[in-house]
Amino acid sequence: MADDSPSRLLLIVAGSTLRAEERDRPLAYYLKQQVEHAADKIGAEFRVLVVADFRWLNDKPLQVWPTISVGGPGVNALAHRWFEEVPFSLAVDEQYCIQMDPDLDEPRVSIWGMDNPSTQIAAAVFVARFLPRFLEHAATFTPDPVDPEDPDE
Repeated sequence: MADDSPSRLLLIVAGSTLRAEERDRPLAYYLKQQVEHAADKIGAEFRVLVVADFRWLNDKPLQVWPTISVGGPGVNALAHRWFEEVPFSLAVDEQYCIQMDPDLDEPRVSIWGMDNPSTQIAAAVFVARFLPRFLEHAATFTPDPVDPEDPDE
């Protein structure tokens, strides 16, 4: 019988453009492996899923969970949405950036670069510098439930 226990969900969102599917989705699966490995080290349990940007944007119950967006605003609709909303924690020479709340009150991160190689660098920097702290906060984060009857949700 499958384990249906309600584990903590952590989402990694890649764009759904052809370029994002080809370049960023493999990077999202790399991040999934890194998240699972780092979570094991700190004793946190997450169910890590890679999903498309439009799935995340159109599925309100998913939006309450800790989320990592991969790929820039030109190829990932979630990165486009978060561009003005989420503060920049790191921006390097107009090549790549990591956007996330420094206090991690909302566990959401957008990782992207000007091209795929720089997005890969941004992902590696995120894993090395920010992932353990992000996971510690995500492990204690309690999402607010989404009311399916609320049209504003």
